[in-house]
Amino acid sequence: MLERRLGPVVGLGTWQTFDSDASLAREVVTAALDAGTCVFDSSPMYGGAERSLGTALDGRRDEASVATKIWAPSAAEARRQLANQIAWYGRVELEQVHNLVAWEEYLPWLEDERDAGRIGRIGVTHYDPSAFAELERALRTGRFSTVQVPLNPYERESEERILPLAAELGIAVIVMRPLGGSRGGLVERQVPREALDQLGVETWAQALLKWALADERVDLVIPATRRPERTAENARAGQPPFFGSDERRLVERLAG
Repeated sequence: MLERRLGPVVGLGTWQTFDSDASLAREVVTAALDAGTCVFDSSPMYGGAERSLGTALDGRRDEASVATKIWAPSAAEARRQLANQIAWYGRVELEQVHNLVAWEEYLPWLEDERDAGRIGRIGVTHYDPSAFAELERALRTGRFSTVQVPLNPYERESEERILPLAAELGIAVIVMRPLGGSRGGLVERQVPREALDQLGVETWAQALLKWALADERVDLVIPATRRPERTAENARAGQPPFFGSDERRLVERLAG
């Protein structure tokens, strides 16, 4: 799999996947690691996913890079969340401020935690284009190493200001919802086999992942799945060649 600034370009999201099912988490995470995926994205917002991920990584923690989040209304809750994450993972490679919640308040504390070696990079996320002006303000501080935003043929608002700014500032980009999300139905579309053959992919999901990765400003896509066999299929989308402009336009037409 191709690597960019955050490692192999196809990671694994854990939103609405295994939750507190540690057995399922182990199956999915083991399959992902075996396929070359090493970045696992989670959050306290995702039910029991963080704890399940920690259990699933037992014995293989050194192969993984954990990207999780602080999502807390108070400093006390934020510190409790980090304490849990350190207990589950030992260290967090990427700690993200989820949806910009109290980012100005938590950033100095997170920088102290980074300097102490308990976390690595510090990032920030948001899913809603209405928050992109505030997200831009956060990025312009120069204190974040990564940004996570949606990008797929239905959700392209990040191309207007966030991706160009990230490129200007040298900030790594993580793509959430590469298979679609709040606008629904994208990955479920019925795509003719001949169109997939023309694109040189096995699955429509692979086409969507390659569509996002064709933008060289994107460092990592994090598709979520509950099915272990899907992790290997998704990982293969991280192998070059990626799409040129003609293939990207075809994916956009197929997406409707």
